[in-house]
Amino acid sequence: MAVPSTAGNPLVLGERELAIGFRLIGLADVVEVTPATAAAEFQKAVAQGTHSLVIASEMVRKALPENLRLHAENSLQPLVVFVPSPTGEYEGESLAALAKRVLGVSLSVPK
Repeated sequence: MAVPSTAGNPLVLGERELAIGFRLIGLADVVEVTPATAAAEFQKAVAQGTHSLVIASEMVRKALPENLRLHAENSLQPLVVFVPSPTGEYEGESLAALAKRVLGVSLSVPK
């Protein structure tokens, strides 16, 4: 399945259930991937450079080679956010860590 190329809109990469959910809330740039196609579709999406935000499932994160996963986790252009898979498995960055990395803002409460 080809990656859509609408500039500025977020791109979602994930399992069928995740893709359906994002389509239902109105996102058009959604690509259903499997563990076998996830890494190639992710690389294609990042190489196109047309999306400033890529939302990918934990399954996609696990399918990426380590060097690409590390690049994605530290990228700001596009900003890559990994979300839990429909199965609920998630080993990614916390919201607090994401806010600190992207915005430079700490979400922790001072003591």
